[in-house]
Amino acid sequence: MIRKSILVVDDEVSIRKALAKALEKEGYLVTAVKSAAEARAICRDSGFQLLISDLLLPDGHGLQLVQELKQKNADLASIIITGNASVESAIQATKEGVFHYVTKPFNIDEVIVLVRKALEHEELSLENKHLKQALHKKYNFDNFIGDSQVMLNVFSVIEKVADTNSTVLITGESGTGKELVARALHIYSSRAEKLFIPVNCGAIPAGLLESELFGHVKGSFTGAVANRMGRFQLSDGGTLFLDEIGEMTPDLQVKLLRALQYQQIEPVGSVKPIEVDARIIAATNVDLERAVVDRRFREDLYYRLNVIPIVMPPLRERRGDVPLLVNHFLRQYNEEKKCDVSMRSEGLMTVLMNYDWPGNVRELENLVQRMVILKGRGEIDVRDLPQKFFLNKAGSNAPRAVAAGLEHFLNFELPDDGVDLKALVNSFEDHLLKQALQRTNGNKNKASELLKMNRTTLVEKIKKKQLSV
Repeated sequence: MIRKSILVVDDEVSIRKALAKALEKEGYLVTAVKSAAEARAICRDSGFQLLISDLLLPDGHGLQLVQELKQKNADLASIIITGNASVESAIQATKEGVFHYVTKPFNIDEVIVLVRKALEHEELSLENKHLKQALHKKYNFDNFIGDSQVMLNVFSVIEKVADTNSTVLITGESGTGKELVARALHIYSSRAEKLFIPVNCGAIPAGLLESELFGHVKGSFTGAVANRMGRFQLSDGGTLFLDEIGEMTPDLQVKLLRALQYQQIEPVGSVKPIEVDARIIAATNVDLERAVVDRRFREDLYYRLNVIPIVMPPLRERRGDVPLLVNHFLRQYNEEKKCDVSMRSEGLMTVLMNYDWPGNVRELENLVQRMVILKGRGEIDVRDLPQKFFLNKAGSNAPRAVAAGLEHFLNFELPDDGVDLKALVNSFEDHLLKQALQRTNGNKNKASELLKMNRTTLVEKIKKKQLSV
C-alpha cells in the first residue's frame, strides 16, 4: 500500500512536532517545516497529498500558501489550523477549497480523523475526475467513427443540441449506437457534472417500471418496506435516458406525459407531487409513427418526445464506414487483449463491406473482437470469417455484393476443423431462392425460370424451407 505524504507548516515547534509524531504513527509520510518559503521550496521537488498549515505564518498567510500550492497540484487536500479564528477567515478558507478549519487548542485525535477524511475525500474526487475523463474519452466524437454524409449529419445535430434542455428522440435499429449518442449529448451539456441515468423500458416488467421511474412510498404495495427514490429524482439536474421507449405500456405513457408537461412526478402511493429537473432523451428501434397510427403509442407523447429527432443509420446504409470501423476496433482490441493482429486483405474487406450487418456496428465490433482473440497474432484473412459471410444476403439492389459473396464462396478453403456441408449448401440454396423471389416480386413462374427449375419443385422447396415470399 502506498503511504500518503503530508506537509505540515507551522512556526510553533511544539505543534509541528506533535502533529508530525502523531501522523507518522498512523503510517503517513510527514514533512514538517516552519515557514511558507520552506513549504514552497520543498514542494518543488516533492509531491504531497495533504497540506496542514497554520493560518498566520511568519512570512505569509496560510490561505495564500494553499492557493499557491494548489496551482501546482490541483489535487492537494488542505486543512487550516489557527489560534485566531474568525467567521471571515473560515468563509475564505471554504472558498479556497480547504477541507476543514481547525482552531487551537485542538485535540490531536480529532485532527487525525480529519486528516483521514480529507485524504478519502480527495481520493474520491480524483477517482471521479478520472472517471469523467474516461467517459469523455469513450463518448467523445473521436469514438463516433464514420465520414459518410449520414454520420456527419448526426455529428452536426449532436453539436448543436447537446448544451440545450430540449428533449431528444433517437431512432434506429438495434446496434446502431443510440445510447452512445445519448451519453455524448449528456457529456457535452452543462449537465455533465450531474448524473446520466439510463432506463431500459423494455427490460423492466411493466408492473415494476412505474416504481422504477417515479419511486414509491413505504406500504404502497406488497414489498414496499421503505420509501424509494425513482430514476426521475436520481437524474434531477442531469439526464434521464429512456431506452426502448416504444415498449412502454399505454397506462405508463400517460404518467410519463404528465411528468414531461409539468416537470413533476408522483411516487407510487403518494399524492404529493415532486418537482424534478431532468433532461429527457428517449430512444427506440420501433417505428413510433406507425405505432401512433396503430394506437400502440400516444400521439401527444410522441410529439412531446420528438422535439429534436436524431436518426441513427444502419451500417448497410453507410458501407463506406466499414473499413474505418474495422481499423478502429482492431486497434482497440489489439491493445486491450495484448494481441498483434492485422487485417490487410482487400478480398476480406470486400466481403465485410458487402455484408448487410443486421446487428449493425455492435455486430461488427463483436466480430472483430472475436477474430482478434481467436487469432492472437498474424493476419486475418477470408478463412477466419464465419460461414455466413460466404453466403452474402444482400438484397437485389446490391448485385456487386451477391457477386462478391459468390466469388468468395467458390474460393472457400476448407478449414482444419471442417464445415457442416449440408447446412452450408442449404443456406446458399435458401439465398438463391429468396433472390429469385425478390427479383420477380414473388412470381413463382418467373422465379422458376430464373433458377432453371420446374415450378412444382420450386413450390415444394419454398414450403419445405418455409420461406416467406
